[in-house]
Amino acid sequence: MENELTRGPVMKTLLRFAVPMILGDLLQQCYNIADTLIVGRFLGADALAAVGSAFSLMTFLTSIILGLAMGSGTVFSIRFGQKDDQGLKEGILASFTLLGIVTVVLNILIFAGIDWIIWFLRTPGELVELMKEYLIVIFTGLIGIFLYNFFASLLRSLGNSVVPLIFLAVSAVLNIILDLWFVAGLGRGVAGAAEATVISQYVSGIGITIYSRIRFPGLLRKDKDVPLRFSRIREITSFSGLTCMQQSIMNLGILAVQGLVNSFGTTIMAAFAAAVKIDAFAYLPVQDFGNAFSIFIAQNYGAGKNDRIRKGIRCAVAASVLFSLAVSFLVFVFAGPLMGLFIDSGEASVIAEGTRYLRIEGSFYALIGILFLLYGLYRAIGNPGMSVILTVVSLGTRVALAYALSAVPAFGVVGIWWSVPIGWFLADALGAGYYFILYRKRSVCPSGTD
Repeated sequence: MENELTRGPVMKTLLRFAVPMILGDLLQQCYNIADTLIVGRFLGADALAAVGSAFSLMTFLTSIILGLAMGSGTVFSIRFGQKDDQGLKEGILASFTLLGIVTVVLNILIFAGIDWIIWFLRTPGELVELMKEYLIVIFTGLIGIFLYNFFASLLRSLGNSVVPLIFLAVSAVLNIILDLWFVAGLGRGVAGAAEATVISQYVSGIGITIYSRIRFPGLLRKDKDVPLRFSRIREITSFSGLTCMQQSIMNLGILAVQGLVNSFGTTIMAAFAAAVKIDAFAYLPVQDFGNAFSIFIAQNYGAGKNDRIRKGIRCAVAASVLFSLAVSFLVFVFAGPLMGLFIDSGEASVIAEGTRYLRIEGSFYALIGILFLLYGLYRAIGNPGMSVILTVVSLGTRVALAYALSAVPAFGVVGIWWSVPIGWFLADALGAGYYFILYRKRSVCPSGTD
């Protein structure tokens, strides 16, 4: 099939697989960064605030699709490690059916409840129409998002992280070109920014679908020897459901914080919109490294290689922490100039608040780097419930502290910013402690083989 991650030098194998995933998702962030940068520069702070708030909502809803795809990818990786071709084929069919149904249902619910969603986000009255205009267009791209994430997860589970990168590279460049054309050239406003993103998403989604069907006709062809089994749907759901829950809780917490941020007015909203893009871009490499690490662990878990799993954990922690410390230094030093990329220099208060956010949260990227590794580890060894618990601890702490501290006059909005690293730290402590108590001195794989 593709590349096995159960052989070869651990660090080299892990990095060779992880780097294309990191580059791919950095390019995917270009979808949103291009929207934010171009909207902020050409349409102003109000449009930036509306698009930024809509981004938090979009992230939450697409996290459901992403979580299902990631959970499915874990099952695919385990079956690939076990060399169970029949189980892999049946799992692919079950997963595609499940994700397709969920995507259609999401689309129906979103368009039926869009006014209520905008109200829930506590959107200021002057931004309601701008936000609604953007959302109506952007959510027509959910099917493209489903196609890309499903087939990207499948290819990565088979050890191929390069092809998803290629399709994202093409669509990211297309997105930037269309953004400039629709917004700056045609003057289509926030709807033009959304249209550019949606078109680019369909290019990557349809393109990777065609490639996968040509490259793996045996895996993706529907025939009588590959039935749609309820047991496979249940298996996919058991992995994907909890991963989906984890992703949804994570982004629901962020959405709750977005509503709190919105209550502080347009200046804070605009600062948060720009700073969150920089923040996400800065720690995205360790997030993707955690996802690559999860696939590495899942293949070796399926193959029963405990020693290789333990070596992978040590290498991954060292690489993630070192990278995170370097990024933290850069973000702290260049926080002001980075904010200046997204907002005009005349918006001094917006830049100042965004800089303060970045210097607080950006100092602790090593904590979230470790947390992403813990998420990936527990997902890969068949304990996705622990990933959900860590997410609840991290996000629950963040939301509770954000509302509590921001209500204290001495803290105000700064309390929202400090709640984030505190949540990361508590989740890290719980996840690492659980691993050392239950797994460190015993076999991780059910077979106990090495």
